[in-house]
Amino acid sequence: MNESHPRISKAVIPAAGLGTRFLPATKATPKEMLPVVDKPAIQYVVEEAVGAGLSDVLMITGRNKRPLEDHFDRNYELEEALIKKGDQERLAKVQESSDLATMHYVRQGDPRGLGHAVLCAAPHVGDEPFAVLLGDDLIDPRDPLLARMVEVREREGGSVVALMEVDPSQIHLYGCAAVGPTGDADVVKVSNLVEKPDRAEAPSNYAIIGRYVLDPAVFGILRETGPGRGGEIQLTDALQKLAADESVGGPVHGVVFKGRRYDTGDRGDYLRAIVRLACEREDLGPDFRNWLRGYVTEEMQGL
Repeated sequence: MNESHPRISKAVIPAAGLGTRFLPATKATPKEMLPVVDKPAIQYVVEEAVGAGLSDVLMITGRNKRPLEDHFDRNYELEEALIKKGDQERLAKVQESSDLATMHYVRQGDPRGLGHAVLCAAPHVGDEPFAVLLGDDLIDPRDPLLARMVEVREREGGSVVALMEVDPSQIHLYGCAAVGPTGDADVVKVSNLVEKPDRAEAPSNYAIIGRYVLDPAVFGILRETGPGRGGEIQLTDALQKLAADESVGGPVHGVVFKGRRYDTGDRGDYLRAIVRLACEREDLGPDFRNWLRGYVTEEMQGL
């Protein structure tokens, strides 16, 4: 491995959002703690980071996010009760989250956008490259996107963003990248990025989804980046400056993702994620699929 491209060990997970799309459920419960089948959404994200070899995890939190810290901490009273019952299966599930990774937490304070949230990680990350995983995006573990991005960063240096082709009518909902080919079918060179462009102004239909591997040079740029789209400090704007001048922090590449992704920040996709994952579970799938077939058949007959 090239010494100028050090191995990545730290992951940053911004989790300070208010979750207004899920009110009233998120009035007192962080949206990241909403269950996807029987595990909170945020645990899937931490597991993904660990699966890619990133065992040092910093979570950017905010007010009313204490349950996130509690979930990844030990619960001795519950563990002791399960031990007394001899319930080793549930004990293992309880201990799994607290043994996943070395967890750290910092509060964002003012909700000033994703770029500001990432900047809050600077004291912890220092001069090391790091990954950013957005909690609303669940990537199926059978499609190791983050591990591929880490591999590209360690080979090419600079920063790497996750891209997904979307229908042009949907591009205004995402950051968008102008790209060129490389020697790898799933890797592109990024020359420009725009945050949520109008359809007519979008440079492509490659949308940025919630995974990034970033060079620490991004912190210096974020400190000088003013509010952009929506009056917030946008990470996309900082990445655009990196893409425009490789001398600052190396090139920007994109990994084009064609696997399974669930947007748990959207109510419809959240429900679809639960159905899909429940159907694939060995313990739940057979009975649930049978019920689902019958329910769909009844609904179709009633049309």
